Amino acid sequence: MKDQLNAILKGALDEISGTASGVGLEQARIKYLGKKGELTAILRGMGKLTVEERPVIGALANEVREQIESALENAASGAAKAAMAARIASETLDVTLPGKNIPQGRRHPMTAVLDDLYGIFTGLGFTIAEGPEIEYTYYNFDALHTPENHPSKDMQDTFYVSDNIVLRTQTSPMQVRVMEKQKPPIRIISPGRTYRNDQFDATHSPAFFQIEGLVVDEGITMGDLKGTLEVFAKEMYGEDTKVRFRPHYFPFTEPSAEMDISCFKCGGKGCSLCKGEGFIEILGCGMVHPFVLENCGIDPKNYSGFAFGMGLERMTMFRYGIDDLRLFLDGDMRFLSQF
Repeated sequence: MKDQLNAILKGALDEISGTASGVGLEQARIKYLGKKGELTAILRGMGKLTVEERPVIGALANEVREQIESALENAASGAAKAAMAARIASETLDVTLPGKNIPQGRRHPMTAVLDDLYGIFTGLGFTIAEGPEIEYTYYNFDALHTPENHPSKDMQDTFYVSDNIVLRTQTSPMQVRVMEKQKPPIRIISPGRTYRNDQFDATHSPAFFQIEGLVVDEGITMGDLKGTLEVFAKEMYGEDTKVRFRPHYFPFTEPSAEMDISCFKCGGKGCSLCKGEGFIEILGCGMVHPFVLENCGIDPKNYSGFAFGMGLERMTMFRYGIDDLRLFLDGDMRFLSQF
């Protein structure tokens, strides 16, 4: 039986050394080590051996198995390396070929202006407060001192979900929500998408982005409002920017005003953009109405405040000289790549 084992080992090693493919090595493994292999057949006959011969033959059989397995492993490793070398040789890479041009993304112009707005107002000590786009009529109208017969409450102007729930027409509801939960001093801006029943054209959209601000503290005056917004205008449109305030009406502020900035196109001389006035309307503002403060649990005898609101699309159009807000929504890369 020793002679048989040695013959099996020699035959296996010779066959393995002469085989270079993975398929041939697998066939050799099955031939010698498989369930019906030559070495397995020898091991099945060990029951015929004497007690003294069994350990000797068993040890030799294990040694033969280990040598065959080691030879198969080494041959397989060598075959894999040879295959890889052949593949590398046949699949050469021409490093002189130009690479693929991957277009670089950039921020949307509205995102860029919004980031600048955040930077300006957080630098002035404001924090950012965001809220729901679907709002109760109480927060959207009633708490803001909006009369029952105000046109903004009509179905023609506002999208109603139900009798007392609307798609918010402004981000002012967040001012009420913050004042209900936070005691003065308060200094916030509330950005977000808002909705009004407008036709979609070059200057109007049924969905648009608005940024509103609120300051409430002891001794807040119209001078604080003017100073804050003047700093904002100069930071956004340049140090030479001039501002002016015109009387206006908003239900939730008293007194109220529209703020204009000097036309950035003509420098205030008058042109087609500013319609010859030298100024462009940019936002609405005013002192918070005492009724609104009372409604939110703040004593108007001890505290006062100011509020303002602006449209992000309008701010962006002024910033970059864009004349059609529909361009913001088209997703045209020819337009977006300019910024």
